[in-house]
Amino acid sequence: MKSQSLIEDEILVKENYGYQIPTSPLIVEVTPQERNILSNVGTLLEKAFKSYENPDYIEALHLYSFQLLPERIARILSRFGTDFSADQYGAIIFRGLLEVDQDHLGPTPANWQSADYSKLNKYGFICSLLHGAVPSKPVQYYAQRKGGGILHAVIPDEKMAGTQTGSGSKTNLYVHTEDAFLLHQADFLSFLYLRNEERVPSTLYSVRSHGKVNKIMEKLFDPIYQCPKDANYQDEINDGPLASVLYGNKDLPFIRFDAAEQIFNEKAGQTPEALYNLTEFWNEAKELINSDYIPDSGDVIFVNNHLCAHGRSAFTAGQREENGIIVPCERRQMLRMMSKTSLIHIRSMTHTDDPYFVMEEHLGKVFGQD
Repeated sequence: MKSQSLIEDEILVKENYGYQIPTSPLIVEVTPQERNILSNVGTLLEKAFKSYENPDYIEALHLYSFQLLPERIARILSRFGTDFSADQYGAIIFRGLLEVDQDHLGPTPANWQSADYSKLNKYGFICSLLHGAVPSKPVQYYAQRKGGGILHAVIPDEKMAGTQTGSGSKTNLYVHTEDAFLLHQADFLSFLYLRNEERVPSTLYSVRSHGKVNKIMEKLFDPIYQCPKDANYQDEINDGPLASVLYGNKDLPFIRFDAAEQIFNEKAGQTPEALYNLTEFWNEAKELINSDYIPDSGDVIFVNNHLCAHGRSAFTAGQREENGIIVPCERRQMLRMMSKTSLIHIRSMTHTDDPYFVMEEHLGKVFGQD
């Protein structure tokens, strides 16, 4: 529930600036005709290129996106790619984008390492087309599964149930911008839900939901904050370089934020001033988290990673409640893809032989370099 001060701020912004403060993502209802087009396009591309990572396909991705995607969807994504305005939430939900063949998909594997990507190939083509319409190019990060390709299966792993990772389940995954510890983090993310039978809400938080930049937020432009690498990358106390949480335009900023690592990680190494500022900001930001949406199979959440943070609620994998009774179900399975709008701007951080493979380790440091 919003505090009185936040409500008053919203009223003032509406009166003085004439726009609606965004508090939830745009929801696009995909039509049966559009869904059928996408299915046929995915099949066609799979026959023509075999793999969504085929260099010939990726090279011409933008052309294929605008030629093959339903026009309405292409236009929405193209506009989204450059809309950093005050009323842009930073996330779009495409409801019912795909019809997922659950029988062909088969049981959810025990973890992402066991995923059968031959069953996910068609979905990789469709997800990449969405990124191509922004337009942006799908990339992979060495910091994520040592690369692991441009499409990642995200699956609850019983061995990691209590962790703040995509493989976790039993704790709330705090909202975060993806790879907040990188200067060249992904610009856009897509999350395709193959199944969500546990009915797990997705959580989204937009920096635009605050309205006008306030005094608490102004402090976050100072480069005094630790942005620790994710907990599964290191055990030692963080002593990395410092960065700001807000950056870019002073009136309509972008955000680099990970509540779990920057605030609640005891090894983060924040100064008292930095931790105080972050805590003040979090106390305000957590009231603006949107957890109203429960994704269905075939839904896609498309995110601007500089405007909108994402997370999820806690759940027990493989079971859900029906009429007060706990019943077993297939475990959750999601596909994640990341993209950058410019390969030129990240070239100093990419593999020499692969401009789509980002080798950044931590805030400008490249893997293998001292």
